Amino acid sequence: MKKTILTVLLLSATLVPLVAQHQGHQQQAQDTTKHMEHQQHMNVQHGDMPMSHAFSRNLPMNRNASGTGWLPDESPMYGNMYHREDWMFMLHYNLFLRYNNQDVFEAGNRGDSQFDAPNWIMLMGQRFVGNRGLFRFSGMISLDPLTVGGNGYPLLFQTGETYEGSPLIDRQHPHDLFSELSVGYIHMLSEDTDVFVYLGYPGEPALSNVAFMHRPSALNNPDSPLGHHWQDATHITFGVATLGVRYRNFKLEGSSFTGREPDEERYDFDKPRFDSRAIRVTYNPSTQFSLQASHAYVKSPEVAEPEEDVYRTTASVLYGNKLAGDNRFFTTTLNWGYNYVDAHHKEHSVLLESNYQNDRYALYGRYEWLQKSAEELGFEEDTFGHDALFGIQALTIGANRQVAQLGSINLHLGAQVSVFRGSSELHEYYGDLPVSAQVYLRVFPNLMVPR
Repeated sequence: MKKTILTVLLLSATLVPLVAQHQGHQQQAQDTTKHMEHQQHMNVQHGDMPMSHAFSRNLPMNRNASGTGWLPDESPMYGNMYHREDWMFMLHYNLFLRYNNQDVFEAGNRGDSQFDAPNWIMLMGQRFVGNRGLFRFSGMISLDPLTVGGNGYPLLFQTGETYEGSPLIDRQHPHDLFSELSVGYIHMLSEDTDVFVYLGYPGEPALSNVAFMHRPSALNNPDSPLGHHWQDATHITFGVATLGVRYRNFKLEGSSFTGREPDEERYDFDKPRFDSRAIRVTYNPSTQFSLQASHAYVKSPEVAEPEEDVYRTTASVLYGNKLAGDNRFFTTTLNWGYNYVDAHHKEHSVLLESNYQNDRYALYGRYEWLQKSAEELGFEEDTFGHDALFGIQALTIGANRQVAQLGSINLHLGAQVSVFRGSSELHEYYGDLPVSAQVYLRVFPNLMVPR
């Protein structure tokens, strides 16, 4: 445990020089943001389409994230932009065509391999309403049920949701065909203050930071984090209502939402329950950082454990740095999630991931430490006991490089390797140090540049 904490602290220390660099250039960054906001105002005055943030007329577009969340203003945004009359539309997507082998050297008996294609595509639209209003919508679909399969893809130590009535273990579940259908209205009280409402069926409540599939630090990694169900698993929730207020770079919001996670029927719409609640505070101290803390009561999230309610707490730091040159960014996420059920079921997760991206290639990595119970990993109670809890570590290193560009579509060929380390009690089943590897072709759009 001490070694794990020391590892996390050492990895977190990589942020220190970034903070120092940020302080040296903070004034320049603030001037850049003011220039962007002024340019957006001038564009509207001259009849151009609105290009503001999706939840404020006075914030930069690059702060857009999943749900109502925020990114650092210096985050990259990849997509295609379209204008029609008073509307601005953005199309975003990510597709991996890959071969995935979990446990390459057969260190244990829990691995598997397959060809698959995790993917998602999102269309967003917004328009100004009068002198103070802003209306936006978002629709996202995933063809995972077809391209990954009903039982998802192999991923050692992953747990969550079910297939054919049994819990998914050592596999990541597929996402629903309809992953978001949401609308929102924002009203500007002043240039510093907005109030907004967000409705989703499905949608994402005000809980945790940006969902992993939309984080710039995670875009090149085909795999879900192992701590997904401790951090951002509520990004597909069938029934969400969020109210929020922004004052300058602070945001406070609360949600009522459905606690139950999506069922096995990936093409339908689950029953909205609105039986859970969340609160989140977000602060962007500069153009390079976004901080959030959130807490939620989640009613009966797992269909396999309907009697268990979860109190989920998260905190995160997101960092984005626009480097000199075209399309050169460095992004990092430090995320903590904690699930509390009762005195015998309380589990932590920590994630640290970084990504360096430019036009031609990307380098990225992810480290996770988390706790999972014997029950979650599919062991009978008499194997380890009712309250057995295991520490798990995972380290991923990956890279990709452009092989072709077809108009606004980028094709990058890449590979990544992951090394896992579970508690010693698990070595009989997983091996001492199981290794996974995958090769993939990533398909994604060009960088969007506000104009």
